[in-house]
Order: sequence, then C-alpha cells, then structure tokens
Amino acid sequence: MSVSVESVAAMAGVSVSTVSRALRDVPGVSVATRKRVRDAARELGYAASPAASRLATGRTYTVGIVVPVLAKWFFGRVIGEAAQTLREAGFDVLLFELATLAQRERFFFGAHLHGRTDGVIIMALQPTQDELESLASQGQAVALLGAEAQGIGSVSVDDVGAGRAAARHLLNLGHERIAFIGIRDDQGSNLGGVPPLQRLMGYREALSAAGLRKDCTLEQFDENSVAGGAVAMSRLLVAEQVPTAVFVASDEMAFGVLKVLRKAGLDVPRDFSVVGFDNHELCDVVDLTTMDHKVAEQGQNAARILLDILKGLPPAVLVLPARLVVRETTAPPRALRSSASTPDSPQSAGHSGTP
Repeated sequence: MSVSVESVAAMAGVSVSTVSRALRDVPGVSVATRKRVRDAARELGYAASPAASRLATGRTYTVGIVVPVLAKWFFGRVIGEAAQTLREAGFDVLLFELATLAQRERFFFGAHLHGRTDGVIIMALQPTQDELESLASQGQAVALLGAEAQGIGSVSVDDVGAGRAAARHLLNLGHERIAFIGIRDDQGSNLGGVPPLQRLMGYREALSAAGLRKDCTLEQFDENSVAGGAVAMSRLLVAEQVPTAVFVASDEMAFGVLKVLRKAGLDVPRDFSVVGFDNHELCDVVDLTTMDHKVAEQGQNAARILLDILKGLPPAVLVLPARLVVRETTAPPRALRSSASTPDSPQSAGHSGTP
C-alpha cells in the first residue's frame, strides 16, 4: 500500500503544500522543516508523485530549450550539458527547433507555453523585445545563451577578444596576409549573427593594431558547414594575392578549409596556417589550432542561471573568455622560415620571425 503525502505531512507536523515544497527544494522552507519532512518521508517510505507536486506548487518542473537547428555539434553539446544540469535539479526538458521564421513566430507568439514549461533557455536566436515580452506574458523565466538583453540572465562569450587572440597568434608567427572566413547570415536565417560578427570585429582590430590595412578581398563568408568552409577557401585561393593564413569562425568550416588546401597540394602548416573556432571534438584528430570557448560550460551555466531565476534570485549575466589551443595547423610563413634557415641571406639580418 502506498504512503500518502498527507501521512508525511501529519508525521512532520506541516501542511501538504509544505511537504511538496520541501521535497522539491522550493525556496521558502526552513532548513529544519525541510529536514523534518525528508526524515518523515524516508521513515514512511514515501515516494513523491510528480503530478501531485506540480499541483501543489503550480510548477510544471519542465524547461524548454530553444535552438535554431539541432543537427550541429555545438548545439548538440550545449543541449546535452544544459539538459543534464536541469535533470539533476529535478526538471524535465522539452526541445524546440526553430529552423524557419514561421516556426519562430509560432513559438514566440503562439502562447502555447503556459502550463507546459516554467522557463526557457534560448540559444543563439537573438530574441527581440516583443518576443521576450510574449514569453513573460506566458509566465516564462528566460535565460539566453549566445545573446544578451536588458534584465535577462545570459551566458555569452567574449567573441571580440577571441577574434583578436586568434588573429594575434597568426600575426605573432609573422603572417601579414591573414584572411577571415565567416558565417554567412542568410536572409531568413534564425542562427543570429552577433557572435560571428564579433569574431570578425576582433580579427579586424588585431590587424589594425598591427598596422595592416583592411582588405575586403581577404574576408569571405559562407554557410556554417564543411562545404561552406571549402567554398570560401576556394575563393581565397584564386585571389590576386593569396593569403598565407586564415582565421575561420567555426571548426566545421575550418575542416572544409583543410580539405581544400590539401587537395590544392598545399601543406598545412608549412605552406598555410589555419585557426578555427569551437574546439570541436574532431580538432584533436586533425590537429587543428582553434579557440576553445568552453562549450560545455556554456550549457551548464545557462541551466544554472535559469534555475536560480526560478528560485527567485536576480538574473545573472556571465561572459566567458575563450582560450587559444595551439596544435599543428599554425606555423611561421614559409618566407620567414627560409630566411631563418639561411643566416647569410640579406633577409635574415635582424629578423626574428615575429613582428
């Protein structure tokens, strides 16, 4: 025979709603009361019914995770980490993929979240003020990942600083014609262009600080895929002056860059240097130098921020740094290595191989 919540309440000397709050770690229950309720539940062998808890607290104990596309390594990783953190806190997860503008509009303005979720984590969608107000009207707490908004909890990366660091690495190796391959923000796309554009800004800042003039022919954009990176690199290889290095705004695109370079007979890094962005799990396989922006931590922190908001805490805003991970796809340009190996040549006098 199952033990009722009323029996636990009677033994602990509290109300049924207090039992539910204490067993779900809802704020507003003292430590002593929480312990008394748990001791009573343990002694009686009580197992809480999720449905009963939801009725008692008015909570669904479900969180929505919203992404523009599921079939990407980055989103898969952050979803997995966020979902694990939420499950450990007793929450279920609903996934929403907003691949088109029509799906996005239905999600934000269809008013179908009320009673289904307590809050949502929105990843890389750059929600508008109207969209955020619509969620608030449905009683949804909100945390953002890869975006920022006034008064909203969020996790983002210092993408400008990351872009600067990637370009500086190549500058410090002695490269001067450094290209940038970025993610194209197609019309109707839901991916959101803020982080990729900030990486471009950091790249430009580093080159400007080094005294190098902006060259738009060195900036190429395409879809965020292996194929997109390959197409963009192919365009750079037919330029009047071919660069000696490239900073790529995503590792997936960088994999396509490496494929094209090797098909063209160029050795990486002897002939050409490549820096990616993400620290994809395959970077170790291809020895790609890249920027690690703590993908797992982004997912975990977004979930924790939302959980804190649901507990009544103020929304936190977290900006994570990115870290350069040097592997085997970057080296000084061939000209500097050649001059360094022939000390009697005029070019080698007084030249250390770095700016």
